[in-house]
Amino acid sequence: MEMFMTPEFWVAVGQIIMIDILLGGDNAVVIALACRKLPPAQRTQGILWGTAGAIALRVILIFFALTLLAIPFLKLVGAILLLWIGVKLLAPEHDDAHGNIAGSDKLWGAVKTVIVADLVMSVDNVIAIAGAAQGAGDSHQMPLVIFGLLVSIPIIVWGSQLVIKLMDRFPMIITAGGMLLGWIAGTMAVSDPALANTAAWTWVPKVPQTDVIKYAAGVLGALLVLVIGKWVAARHARNKHEEPAVTTG
Repeated sequence: MEMFMTPEFWVAVGQIIMIDILLGGDNAVVIALACRKLPPAQRTQGILWGTAGAIALRVILIFFALTLLAIPFLKLVGAILLLWIGVKLLAPEHDDAHGNIAGSDKLWGAVKTVIVADLVMSVDNVIAIAGAAQGAGDSHQMPLVIFGLLVSIPIIVWGSQLVIKLMDRFPMIITAGGMLLGWIAGTMAVSDPALANTAAWTWVPKVPQTDVIKYAAGVLGALLVLVIGKWVAARHARNKHEEPAVTTG
């Protein structure tokens, strides 16, 4: 129980909940599409079982991600992926990824659709949550992940429409979320075993594992996402305005 008393635990929980809200907004859409053909009496069951299966699968994936992040250089790769995810959050491509999700009139068919679709769409979520859990200490990582996901379930399932409206009204929420991913990427990169372990990989330059270095790397990652994301968004807007008009002869 002592882990609930540490500020690092609650900071990481807050990060996981925000990541799930920002990157898990599509989950509610997937659930709605997969369960739309179910009889009304089974629709709630489909939503609950599909969500439970998707969350359980995500916990398993995050467990493996946390294990893999102990391998040298993989945190650096994960940090690069998180920076890319953060930039995409600030400058999204407007592709409809839900067109191929078919509904089912059978309860377990709908549940299977939810779980499979969530598996395909959860790569960014898993990497980000694994990175956020790194800051809570090795012994607290999996309890933290499970606690954070459980807290975020009702937010995703029942509060997703409210969250989406808030994001539309206050775009700063999305900007803050992208910068949070950049912060996690920066702190993850400097804690990579290849950079932190002075007894191994001696040919790799080492980074002092101090709070100043960690926070500086987090700030740098957040600023990188902000600057690159705004630049990409501006470029998308400029290209859209410069598209030649179609003329008819």
